[in-house]
Amino acid sequence: MYSAIGMIELTSIARGINATDLMLKTAYVEVVSATPVCPGKYIAIVKGDVAAVESSVQVGAETAGEYLVDSFILPNVHPGVFPAITATSMPDGIGALGIMECFSLASMIIAADAALKAADVQALELRLGSGLGGKAYFTFTGDVAAVEAGIEAGKAIALDKGLLVETEVIPAPSDRLWEALF
Repeated sequence: MYSAIGMIELTSIARGINATDLMLKTAYVEVVSATPVCPGKYIAIVKGDVAAVESSVQVGAETAGEYLVDSFILPNVHPGVFPAITATSMPDGIGALGIMECFSLASMIIAADAALKAADVQALELRLGSGLGGKAYFTFTGDVAAVEAGIEAGKAIALDKGLLVETEVIPAPSDRLWEALF
């Protein structure tokens, strides 16, 4: 089980690929995602034990230099974050739908982790930048009170950084909306 996740976000794709290579050579971490995202940025997300992720992200951020937009290391990440990033999570049941939207990919991951830890909710998808003009969003489900609590926890993170776009809670989504989302 991986206990930490880390990320670098850059404005240069070429430097991002180079930084990712050095991150992988520095410590034993696994790549969650290493890809260009809109608008012409590059992200590298790694997972592993806390010390390895810290070393890897530090080297990545140093290598990024002036191209670094943001970075983070999140120890004790909620296990629902990984499948949400790869859009491989399916809820046990459907309930209310929570949606958080943010200008920063890094802030969205941290906010999603906070939402998952704050309430009994299930992650659906954590979309990072692709086709979104550099924004990110997170969807999750649970009962209405839990989704509201998750929204408040995640919102506090994004508001603190000044990067929140919007949040929504849909208490009883249409079955046809669920079909469209999956």
